[in-house]
Amino acid sequence: MESKIEELKKIAEEKIKNIQNSQELQDLKVQLLGKKSEISNLLKGLGALSPEERPKVGALVNKARTEIEEKIEKAEKKIKEKMLEEKIQKETIDITLPGTKIQRGSKHPVNRVIEEIEDLFVSMGYDVISGPELETDEYCFERLNLPQGHPARDMQDSFYITNEYLLRTQTSAVQARAMVANTEKTPIRMICAGKTYRREDDATHSHQFGQVEGLVIDKKERNVSLADLKGTLEIFVKKLIGKNCELRFRPSYFPFTEPSYEVDVSCFKCGGKGCSLCKQTGWIEVLGAGIVHPNVLKMNGYDPEKFGGFAFGTGLERLAMFKYGIPDMRYLYTNDIRFLSQFDRKDEE
Repeated sequence: MESKIEELKKIAEEKIKNIQNSQELQDLKVQLLGKKSEISNLLKGLGALSPEERPKVGALVNKARTEIEEKIEKAEKKIKEKMLEEKIQKETIDITLPGTKIQRGSKHPVNRVIEEIEDLFVSMGYDVISGPELETDEYCFERLNLPQGHPARDMQDSFYITNEYLLRTQTSAVQARAMVANTEKTPIRMICAGKTYRREDDATHSHQFGQVEGLVIDKKERNVSLADLKGTLEIFVKKLIGKNCELRFRPSYFPFTEPSYEVDVSCFKCGGKGCSLCKQTGWIEVLGAGIVHPNVLKMNGYDPEKFGGFAFGTGLERLAMFKYGIPDMRYLYTNDIRFLSQFDRKDEE
């Protein structure tokens, strides 16, 4: 029996030496130590031996099994080291080769416009305020003089989440929140830039777009007037679009301001002479503005006899298009790196 065990060990050692890869080693492990191997058969045959021989033979078989397992583990470790060495050799990096240039874009033009607007108004003493995009009907409409059934609501077809909550259709809701939060009735000079949402079905509009709103509220003895609004907007437009731009105020209607104005700027493309961009008029509509409506002041905690102010709002995408000469709004949403890589250079110009 002892000679047979020794012979098994020698045969196993020879086979292990000739192994070339891990798969062959696994197959050999099953052959040498599996349920149908010679070692297993010897252990199964211990019951046929006499009580005196059984412990001795059992110990020899187990010792042989342990030695074979150790040799297999050493062989497995050696194969893994060999495989790693081969992999390292194959994947050697030549550090003298030139690096691969990674394409990159630049800051999105709408984000550039937001940052420029915020920097400008902060320098003029305004606060930058944000508000929730999931808004209540109360703040989005009612506190802005747009009660239930008001016809102006039809122009702001909305995404309602519940009967009370909707995705805000305008950043003007933040103006109402700022007035309500200002319990001490200190002067307000604020802007808010952010996303707004409306249900749009045609090809010329997007269901999501950016707006920036501005609000100034102060005591009436300080005489915050239309002249202040006009001067503020002139600084805003000339800084953002170009110092040669001219402004034109046209009477209009907004529920939250009275009087209300549409504000046009002279066409940046033709300089006001008339072209296809401005539809031969020389002017492009940019902003909506006006003096804050007394009802808005009253509903948000201000006495319209003692307080007054002005508000304005415009689309961020439109400003980005004017500033950078972008002919199609859809370019702003495609994330095409060829388009986005231009704006570092444009700002340097």
